Amino acid sequence: MPLDRAKMLSQYRITAPEKFRLKDMSPGDTYDLPHTKDDAKDELEDVVKSIAKYQEMLYAQDQWSLLVIFQAMDAAGKDSVLDKVMSGINPQGCQVHSFKAPTSTELDHDWLWRTTVALPERGRIGVFNRSYYEEVLVVRVHPEILGKQRVPKKLVGKDIWQERFDDIRAFEKHMSRNGTKILKFFLNVSKEEQKKRFLDRIDQPDKNWKFNVGDLAERMLWEKYMDAYEDMIRNTTTEHAPWYVVPADKKWFTRLVVAHAIDDALSGLGLAYPKVEAASIEEMKKAREVLANEK
Repeated sequence: MPLDRAKMLSQYRITAPEKFRLKDMSPGDTYDLPHTKDDAKDELEDVVKSIAKYQEMLYAQDQWSLLVIFQAMDAAGKDSVLDKVMSGINPQGCQVHSFKAPTSTELDHDWLWRTTVALPERGRIGVFNRSYYEEVLVVRVHPEILGKQRVPKKLVGKDIWQERFDDIRAFEKHMSRNGTKILKFFLNVSKEEQKKRFLDRIDQPDKNWKFNVGDLAERMLWEKYMDAYEDMIRNTTTEHAPWYVVPADKKWFTRLVVAHAIDDALSGLGLAYPKVEAASIEEMKKAREVLANEK
């Protein structure tokens, strides 16, 4: 039976934020797909080819842009998804940005500045590996960070997180009104699977470089992060910038959901190659004749 993509994506797209509870979303879910890894690999290859086709039209049309945002706990598989899902895209039409702790220059601007200057141009796909959402996640879990952001003290009140949610919704609405399609993915890995992946990084020499002791400290704050993620998703999922809470315990399934969501979004933009005017076609005919007769 062919996959009902719309039905599958609707299961992970958050459209009723008032009812959303992170505990209701299973990190190990696979939509009951009877896929083997080979089946999943073949399907992913087909979807990636379709994404590449749409990306070429996106670039040629030069009107829309697509912003893809990934947020997740450590070891949820963001890099793996990027590697597999974006593998068929022309690098000229894709921009990937990974946001770490802000620099001194970035701290001299408002908290949306460093991501705003990295937004994709028309005709391109932009990928944020972490994003401005860190400002309502890690900063919320570690409120002492606020003291280093040089924001006037009288502006840091009890409503600061709600104010930042308001700013994000307004910012994303502005982007969508100006031709940027936004997709946001929270890769929902379980605490048990994260433990397994951390142990793999420690036990396997070729993965040692992936392990950071600081990641273990963040793991100790798991419940605080889950509360922050839930509140963030409930307050910032909108029709024009929806959150997808994607099961992340099975990497093959995570990749499929993300790929299908990106392909589905691009297919809905009405993309097409620019029409060539009659005068240009005549010029091309003459150019072809010159080339054909060239000695």
